[in-house]
Amino acid sequence: MTTSTTSTTPTSPVLPTPSHTVGPFYGYALPFPGGAETAPAGHPDAITVHGRVSDGRGAPVPDALLEFWGPGPEGQLPSAAGSLRRDPVTGGFAGPVGDFTGFCRVPTDSDGHWSVRTLRPGARGGNAPYLSVCVFARGLLHHLFTRVYLPEPGDTLAADPLLASLPPERRATLVAAAEPRAGYRFDIRLQGEAETVFLEFV
Repeated sequence: MTTSTTSTTPTSPVLPTPSHTVGPFYGYALPFPGGAETAPAGHPDAITVHGRVSDGRGAPVPDALLEFWGPGPEGQLPSAAGSLRRDPVTGGFAGPVGDFTGFCRVPTDSDGHWSVRTLRPGARGGNAPYLSVCVFARGLLHHLFTRVYLPEPGDTLAADPLLASLPPERRATLVAAAEPRAGYRFDIRLQGEAETVFLEFV
């Protein structure tokens, strides 16, 4: 009888296999029409904030979902009917009543890019103006919280308690870069070099 033997010693590096578990799919059902726009086009206080979500290798995260909250230009908390208001007749999204709700929800595209149009937030409670952000993405067991601080004329950011508590290189990950025509760029890095500062609420 002839027998054969098989070597168990790999001749080349063994690459990791993809996970058999996929999801959750944040781009399904959660985004809603107009979710990235809470400020009417042409509003004098409207700003556009955009950026890219990337992973620890710097690769784009194409299926993340971001939620933004912010006060109005005077620092007041919005009290208008929510952006998720439904039409009682059709069951579809009716959108806000017409007033500023302060809430945006936007998915990232295939390049990890996102963009929202909202009103410039006013300072509140001794803090510099900022937008609160909640990040949902694959690989995260729990969603992440962070802030987008918007630079203004003068040095208003220096007095913010949270920013003042961080070393300069970490502080920079929370400050958007100003662009022309009331635009701001804010990239979110989930891990790795220049990882965005994320907050824990206790």
